[in-house]
Amino acid sequence: QVQLVESGGGLVQAGGSLRVSCAASGRTFSSYNMGWFRQAPGKEREFVAVISWTGGTTDYAESVKGRFTISRDNAKNTVYLQMNSLKPEDTAVYYCAASGSRVVFTAPEYYSDWGQGTQVTVSS
Repeated sequence: QVQLVESGGGLVQAGGSLRVSCAASGRTFSSYNMGWFRQAPGKEREFVAVISWTGGTTDYAESVKGRFTISRDNAKNTVYLQMNSLKPEDTAVYYCAASGSRVVFTAPEYYSDWGQGTQVTVSS
């Protein structure tokens, strides 16, 4: 099990950038695939990005490809999501999640540990 705490959310204008972070506790962080998901009011939680435990594989939702970048620093037990060219439709609570599988999944049911979320609001 790993405990996750997100930070870095906030209010930004459309076209702006923001970086959210997720700090993990536990010595086994480097063995987890890490994902970012988001949930807007009245909508289901959706996949945003994932990075493998080695950092060698990443995947993104079509809606964020070319704008968002996921990365990790296993020495700091932290995963990041750099968000550029933000749009009002990116407004949501952003969650990081950990998956112990060796297969990179985008579906939330494959993730066993979740953070509490951080709010990202993009104004038009």
